[in-house]
Amino acid sequence: MSLALILTIAMILDAALGEPRWLWSRVPHPAVIMGNLIGAADARFNHGPFRQIKGAATLAALVLGAWSAGWLIAQLGGIVTALAAAILLSHRSLVEHVEAVARSLRQSLPEGRRAVAQIVGRDTAGMDTADVSRAAIESAAENVSDGVIAPLFWFLIAGLPGMMVYKMVNTADSMIGYRTPRHEAFGWAAARLDDLLNLAPARLTALMIWALHPPRADWAEIATDAAKHRSPNAGWPEAAMARAIDTALSGPRSYHGTREDFPFVHPRGTQDAGPTQIFAATSVLWRLWAGVLAAVLILAMLF
Repeated sequence: MSLALILTIAMILDAALGEPRWLWSRVPHPAVIMGNLIGAADARFNHGPFRQIKGAATLAALVLGAWSAGWLIAQLGGIVTALAAAILLSHRSLVEHVEAVARSLRQSLPEGRRAVAQIVGRDTAGMDTADVSRAAIESAAENVSDGVIAPLFWFLIAGLPGMMVYKMVNTADSMIGYRTPRHEAFGWAAARLDDLLNLAPARLTALMIWALHPPRADWAEIATDAAKHRSPNAGWPEAAMARAIDTALSGPRSYHGTREDFPFVHPRGTQDAGPTQIFAATSVLWRLWAGVLAAVLILAMLF
């Protein structure tokens, strides 16, 4: 069974089933296992001298373990590999979490704040409706790249081992890849490798959103806005999403009580975002999914 055919099955399974609560309430999700390993390594090794070296060595061990686990699972056959790949994808769960913010906002602003706090790391207590909506849309754009397109990309490049390595590195970056006194040295390797592994997928995500949503915005404007982002990769899908739904994204926000005056992405778009724009963003996610599925199906037929 070809990698493209396996990936086709995995994408359909993920879209149909998502992350069933009945299953993951009984057994640990692979992402939870990865997180536990990273957390244990952080507690064990992130102290004393040579933290940067310790962090790099820890990451190398985690990557080797992820590759080995992926290779062993792949030996069990195409169907098992497809099931494993489906578990590592998160398209449907992403859509569900983002749409939950829109539905909660329609109930009340406090409910919207509570819902968006589940998917973003910024301060939510002082958010208005537009702030909540932008945060949800930005999460949709960034996470469709990290949680869907990048795993698919690395599966096509290196099979299930490649996908497992990507997920391990991405999880490590989300846990220890911060420029804080505790993690700046120990998490340096995880943050840099995550940037490298997302370099192509982030731009590919933006390109596909741009191509699938005519009338197409000026690509040069997307590239210009992406370069303003604090992340070398997240700005690309965010800038493309902003233009696909004609909504200004990014802008000022607060982290740990400190206000950051980030520039708006696509400032000519509406700045009065609400549930309607959130649902427009999830429609973009499904159109992107359909476009990727069509491309993968073509690869499966050709190879």
